[in-house]
Amino acid sequence: MEVDTSKEALREARKIAEQSDQGARNPVGLTGRLILAVTLCWSLFQLWYASPLPFIFKAGIFNDTQARAIHLSFAVFLAFMAFPARRKSYRNQVPFYDWIMALLASFSSAYLYLFSTELAYRSGAPTTMDLFIAASGIILLLEATRRALGPPLMVVALVFITYAFAGPYMPDVIAHKGASFNKAMSHFWITTEGVFGVALGVSTNFVFMFVLFGALLERAGAGNYFIQVAFSLLGHMRGGPAKAAVVSSGLSGVVSGSSIANVVTTGTFTIPLMKRVGFPSHKAGAIEVAASTNGQLTPPIMGAAAFLMVEYVGISYLEVIKAALLPAIISYIALFYIVHLEAVKAGMEGLPRRHTRTKLQALLSFTGTFAGLCIMGTAVYYGIGWTRSYMGDYALYMIGSALLLSYVGLVKLASLQPDLPRDTEATLSHTPEPGPTLKRGLYYLLPIVVLLWVPDR
Repeated sequence: MEVDTSKEALREARKIAEQSDQGARNPVGLTGRLILAVTLCWSLFQLWYASPLPFIFKAGIFNDTQARAIHLSFAVFLAFMAFPARRKSYRNQVPFYDWIMALLASFSSAYLYLFSTELAYRSGAPTTMDLFIAASGIILLLEATRRALGPPLMVVALVFITYAFAGPYMPDVIAHKGASFNKAMSHFWITTEGVFGVALGVSTNFVFMFVLFGALLERAGAGNYFIQVAFSLLGHMRGGPAKAAVVSSGLSGVVSGSSIANVVTTGTFTIPLMKRVGFPSHKAGAIEVAASTNGQLTPPIMGAAAFLMVEYVGISYLEVIKAALLPAIISYIALFYIVHLEAVKAGMEGLPRRHTRTKLQALLSFTGTFAGLCIMGTAVYYGIGWTRSYMGDYALYMIGSALLLSYVGLVKLASLQPDLPRDTEATLSHTPEPGPTLKRGLYYLLPIVVLLWVPDR
């Protein structure tokens, strides 16, 4: 009965995740294949734009404004296709009015790319068509925002848009002479100071690629690996599942940078186990949410705000990572300590191990694991720095060869270990063995090494 309950909770969590991240619709047939094709084209476009291939082949080169327009065109089209207008709307098909709004929103967004030459010639003097497209684009973008993120963000945007027109009627402290319709629409949509400004540029240049990286790594099994590693090291302690939830959420935040993704990937696993060892439902949920929210602070992949800081402040992303590392560590240590106090106060115990170990063996295992990670991190940091400083352009080939050899060796090591469980059934009664669990997915750390090395080149 308990397994059935955990399975039902897992299905419900996945449903919530799909509604928040992928939309509440699940179209079938030709429509479903079209949405899949559009998402694939969007990803391929972003990869092409971020790569040096356009300059190598001297084709398909987009400037920043054109890339932002195409990026937003894909986004608003998928927003209307994947998110219904109301909760009671169709789930397995897309109504005709959503098709119309999706195509119109996509065209309005791509307008800056399709007519970039004409807009450049009449800069500052928009035509009636320009203003109509701008007004339509803003209205449809607000609706897409409401569908994807809910009314609050749309209301905030509407307040500021209203403020642009209602300046003369405001209190003296915030009053201004107001903006005409022509000036406002041109500023909001036709230029790169409104919708197509810095924030959209950050999404185009950085956020999409990092989110894609995290999603691919998660699908490859990295999230499950980090969860199992946390449980193997901490599951046997007092309130072990709760402590493992804190650590696994931190490890998952390394590759996701999303609080929602953290809750879904780790919460479906950790919340039932926390309840099993004695945590009440509200405390289990609170611990998971608190730990998962910190995923947006955990380097190297953080929330969109980190990339906005890079763009606005003018510093490298590596500097942001260094600045965020200490607050992330402090927040997780504090949460870990609070969980320990709650577990001691309630007299909780952890999950038993399949094979009992002495305290000396446990201490040596933990110390060896920690020392190994520290040595690996030091070797990566200073080793890569040395190659970059003394080998110049050859550093890329040296690092590439070393990563390839490391990957082959780590995959070989992982193939000798038992497969990791992918549901809660296998770990409801015992804690996984640390050694085999840790060795099973060490190759997942290699993409993070590359991610830390490339921005500093």
